[in-house]
Amino acid sequence: MILPTKHIPTNQALIGAGAVILQELRTPKSVSALWEVVREVSSIENYERFVLTLDMLYIIGVVELDNLLIRRVEK
Repeated sequence: MILPTKHIPTNQALIGAGAVILQELRTPKSVSALWEVVREVSSIENYERFVLTLDMLYIIGVVELDNLLIRRVEK
């Protein structure tokens, strides 16, 4: 479910949803503002999957929470 496999296409894997979210984080956004932007994207599907994707992005260190805004980590 995190990575695509033979039976799970990239757009259904969390890493594909993460790519969509990272594209929208050109500027820091609140969780609710980010949700409003990506809620109609088919790879996101629902709020639970949105949160799982944000969790995955945080765990791998590509996003962080800064003053209640989610932002990309620039390394």
